[in-house]
Amino acid sequence: MNSVLNVSAYRFVQIADPHPLRETLFHEARGLGLKGTVLLAHEGINLFLAGPPQAVHAFLGHLREDARFAGLEAKESLSPQVPFRHLRVKVKREIIRMNRPAVQPARGRAPALPAATLRRWLDRGSDDAGRPVVLLDTRNDFEVDHGSFAGAVDWRLRSFGDFPAAVERHVQDLQGKTVVSFCTGGIRCEKAAIVLREAGLDAVWQLEGGILRYLEQEGGAHWRGRCFVFDGRESLDAALQPARGDTPAPALPASTA
Repeated sequence: MNSVLNVSAYRFVQIADPHPLRETLFHEARGLGLKGTVLLAHEGINLFLAGPPQAVHAFLGHLREDARFAGLEAKESLSPQVPFRHLRVKVKREIIRMNRPAVQPARGRAPALPAATLRRWLDRGSDDAGRPVVLLDTRNDFEVDHGSFAGAVDWRLRSFGDFPAAVERHVQDLQGKTVVSFCTGGIRCEKAAIVLREAGLDAVWQLEGGILRYLEQEGGAHWRGRCFVFDGRESLDAALQPARGDTPAPALPASTA
């Protein structure tokens, strides 16, 4: 029985001093019996949590009472067991590491593309203006190996920090095309799309909510394989169900989504 609610969420927003917030969120999440990881930085928040649905919704509700996180949206999936061993709330330099401090989505993000629009474009083979569409996978190579959109461009990134250099090498291949960047939950695309626009591309979108939101809303259309996730489930199918048992695995880096 899938009685555990798993959520992932992020928000780029200025946090002047994340350390007091770390203490508050840790004690609140622990009090609700949640497990997972919450990352805080001056640039925002990134979280992966699991527990009883009522407890998870209570935590998110309290978090959204803070004006900085009022617009935070969460991707949800169910599982029979909690896929995390511990609760960790950490302060980091970045909530998603790119090593490009000047790239700050809180100051202005690239336009987001709804899942339904992407499916329509992929069904017809072009965007609404008739331009060819390039799907750009911004995830690490081992994630892509689990599954991706059919025909997506894969630059074999070893880490997200390699993305800006990869753009410099491949930007000419993307000229004149509509580029839709995507990742697991959307957070990497927030920065990736900015880098693409700064490289001179004039039609750049980021997939709103990432792969998880697309699978939730559009199912497996144009998707091939499974979606890697950074918890004990390892990967999810197009119905957002675990690939194999839910026994928690050793903690993986949780700063990627």
